[in-house]
Amino acid sequence: MAKVFERAEIIRQEEIAPSIYSMLLKTKAAALAIPGQFISVYSNDEAHLLPRPISICEIFPEKEQLRIVYRIAGEGTKEFSRYKSGDSVKILGPLGNGYNLLNREALIIGGGIGIPPMLGLAKEIHGPKTMVLGYRSSDTFLLDSFKGLGDIYIASDDGSVGIKGTVIDAIENAALKPEVIYACGPMPMLKAVKAYAGERDILCYLSLEERMACGIGACLGCITKSTSIDNHSKVRNKRICTEGPVFDAREVAL
Repeated sequence: MAKVFERAEIIRQEEIAPSIYSMLLKTKAAALAIPGQFISVYSNDEAHLLPRPISICEIFPEKEQLRIVYRIAGEGTKEFSRYKSGDSVKILGPLGNGYNLLNREALIIGGGIGIPPMLGLAKEIHGPKTMVLGYRSSDTFLLDSFKGLGDIYIASDDGSVGIKGTVIDAIENAALKPEVIYACGPMPMLKAVKAYAGERDILCYLSLEERMACGIGACLGCITKSTSIDNHSKVRNKRICTEGPVFDAREVAL
């Protein structure tokens, strides 16, 4: 799969919610990327050797630009948050496989920091679609960007926005009946979405979030259990960085 390894220029960066940052990059990777893929972002501090995998939020191939949205989770992402317009950062990407875009009634589900990659997906799906977004509280980052793309339903942990509960609660409350589901978010949410889709025989694609080391499938550091034997490891495992991060829900045992 084609990818680039280069030093990308930071066009713009801003904090869009507490500890959540949006970074717009100038990179040739934009011409190669599809929704659901990610890039590895390298620290400018040589003491930090391993890159940080960050999902692609939006793709602007005609401008050679990619947008990533990330949460500060450690020293690496804290360093990234200090970068300014005109700075540069080394990246590798696009990596992993993306979503299979089908011409069916789509339900797009994002939870927490799994919401950003669903924005790019929602913009690429041109057929009928509905979005269900799950937030912790009233910090509804990116919500305005989804407006105009289709119907939106919201759930929040504390009930400060939308209904109080989970994305499954919001789906059932709205009596949604999709033909295909796309989802990205924390593992408890993905388990619930997989179960929901399985019980109703709905085709479902899940993007798994996992800590990664190499990002290219060599180290086996980002394994998820699979329902079939993996050709690489010869056991019931799949590498999230290469065979994912997007999987048919029937392929993985969560």
